Amino acid sequence: MFEFVRNLAHQHEQVVPISVFVAILCLCLVIGHLLEENRWVNESITAILIGGMAGTVILFLNKGKSSHILRFSEELFFIYLLPPIIFNAGFQVKKKQFFQNFITIMLFGVIGVFISTSIITAGSWWLFPKLGFFGLTAREYLAVGTIFSSTDTVCTLQVLRQDENPLLYSLVFGEGVVNDATSVVLFNAIQKIDVSRINSRTSLQLIGDFIYLFSTSTALGVTFGLVTAYSLKTLYFGRHSTVRELAIMVLMAYLSYMLAELLDLSGILTVFFCGILMSHYAWYNVTESSRITTRHIFAMMSFVAETFIFLYVGMDALDMEKWKMTRLSVGTLMASFGTLVFLILVGRAAFVFPLSAFSNYLNKHPDRSKPLTFRHQVVIWWAGLMRGAVSIALAFKQFTFSGVTWDPVNAAMITNTIIVVLFTTLVFGFLTKPLILCLLPQHVTDTSDEGQGSKSPKEDMTLPLLSFEASASTNILRAKDSLSMLIERPVYTVHFYWRKFDDRYMRPIFGGPISSPPEC
Repeated sequence: MFEFVRNLAHQHEQVVPISVFVAILCLCLVIGHLLEENRWVNESITAILIGGMAGTVILFLNKGKSSHILRFSEELFFIYLLPPIIFNAGFQVKKKQFFQNFITIMLFGVIGVFISTSIITAGSWWLFPKLGFFGLTAREYLAVGTIFSSTDTVCTLQVLRQDENPLLYSLVFGEGVVNDATSVVLFNAIQKIDVSRINSRTSLQLIGDFIYLFSTSTALGVTFGLVTAYSLKTLYFGRHSTVRELAIMVLMAYLSYMLAELLDLSGILTVFFCGILMSHYAWYNVTESSRITTRHIFAMMSFVAETFIFLYVGMDALDMEKWKMTRLSVGTLMASFGTLVFLILVGRAAFVFPLSAFSNYLNKHPDRSKPLTFRHQVVIWWAGLMRGAVSIALAFKQFTFSGVTWDPVNAAMITNTIIVVLFTTLVFGFLTKPLILCLLPQHVTDTSDEGQGSKSPKEDMTLPLLSFEASASTNILRAKDSLSMLIERPVYTVHFYWRKFDDRYMRPIFGGPISSPPEC
């Protein structure tokens, strides 16, 4: 039997591994469905466990040589698997809650990544040599900081109920996406700086490169989203075939990602904002049947890609080549792993609780005296402790060449990354449901979230630019009212004016229903 399988694999070098991996992927989906109501297990944990069992069987059949069916490549991840995941996140995001909490999300997802990266980089740089782990360069220590600052909030989002905790769900979801994008942008920016002379000028250069990548990538995504919406509205693809509508959206989104990568920008940010713009405008320009199909197809592509990644991580944990290549003792390896987990815990806490207090101060108004309670902050802190696909991909990109490395230090870092991902996903993931059920009982409605999506600035607010017929005193009074409202409730005021601008100018051009009648 083994001889038959060996001959078959030799004749079809690519077909057999792909077929086996797809079969295991189908098995993972079936078992995940059967365990859907389980209190402890989620899709990520299921995929990792099945991957580990499949890797054990493959390792036995290969007589201990390899547990791989396919060879992981960072190009495979960044070109084929990541775009559908991020695009679906932007396409499915609840835009109103996302942008009403935009400042808080950006605080956690951008400022938080810088704080976490600094703590993990400094901590590992100081502690690794004391543990007997030598050989990392300054650039690699900075890369380690970004690699382990990338979060995976899937476990938490599978437990949180959006209808009961809309504010908390919006923050965890939004921070997860922005965090991944920020980590990749920061990682790419680190590759460009001169680390031989790290000083204040280098820090400013790093921040400048980050702002440039962030802004240009976002602008590119917005442009592609608007062009797609305008094309669907004016050309009306659905009159001949609804398939063309779906195809043009998928291809334009993928083209935006690839063009961003070609221009050395952040494809994650580009495709994320492209997804937001498409769901806000383009989705309303397709036929009714295409709307339902579009959401399901995008969600399916994202789900399969995520399951694929975690399944491979489970298999890769048994890769004997990397374990043999690592020359660190078991004690040193475990000590470095424990250090990384400790730094992740500290780095996460160092920004979640202070920035939550700052967010409470910014959002202070009579309708919501304390939007983020201590229990909310604990859940947000816990949600970002898991490490996942982006950490794996960045580690492979930094420490391997097409998934292969012959350097013992690089092999040790790949091994450390896999252990951290496995530990945080399995251990922290197992405890996520009990922790949230304890802190946020599901039968209790989160009163602090009520009105998060419904409250808005006073509807009688008027734009500071008033008509010439109004008296000068009236102009001054209205301008003062608008300015005071902007100072007291900046996010809501900006959202109010954007909605007016969107209804009056954007939607008539790019498509979509008008949420409120425009003022004359």
